[in-house]
Amino acid sequence: MSVQIQHCGELTEQEFRKFTLYTCNSNNALDDKARAKILGFPDNIRIAPGAIVRIDDNNNIGFNAYIGLYSYINGDVSIGDNVFIGPHASIVASNHLYSPETDSFSDRTDLHRGKVVIEKGVWLTSGVVITPGCTIGQCALICSNAVVTNNVAPYAIMAGAPAQQIGKIDPESGQYHWNKKDK
Repeated sequence: MSVQIQHCGELTEQEFRKFTLYTCNSNNALDDKARAKILGFPDNIRIAPGAIVRIDDNNNIGFNAYIGLYSYINGDVSIGDNVFIGPHASIVASNHLYSPETDSFSDRTDLHRGKVVIEKGVWLTSGVVITPGCTIGQCALICSNAVVTNNVAPYAIMAGAPAQQIGKIDPESGQYHWNKKDK
């Protein structure tokens, strides 16, 4: 059975075409704000196509936040003002538990939840993963495909899996300062 029939009735070919074009070609501020509003978020938030945002309180996303294409945010997550989340980011605040009875990971989530806090001005670039219990400090920059497993200091530049600090941002000048590599 198609999703159309199961959830909302069959769409006409023209309706389905419009819907497909809207979801695939509508990554712009106006449509992103409309999408956020339809999903129950305040007017000052932008959500790109394909993003899934399932947080405990829709008011836990700050002013002028952007959630990028196909990002996934789930659980007890707080996002500050002016946060930019790039495409394909994953931010989760809980895990599945291993069950010795079934020798597998269960459908139940970890009862010891790990709140994720993303402070104001943070930029999470493409493909970033934030694991449960992490706080990302103000104006930190997390580079593409980094996996954050610990708290991040304000103005830190992080990269890698697991993420390591590779530099910092000067909050006065905006200049990036890179850590020197050992030779």
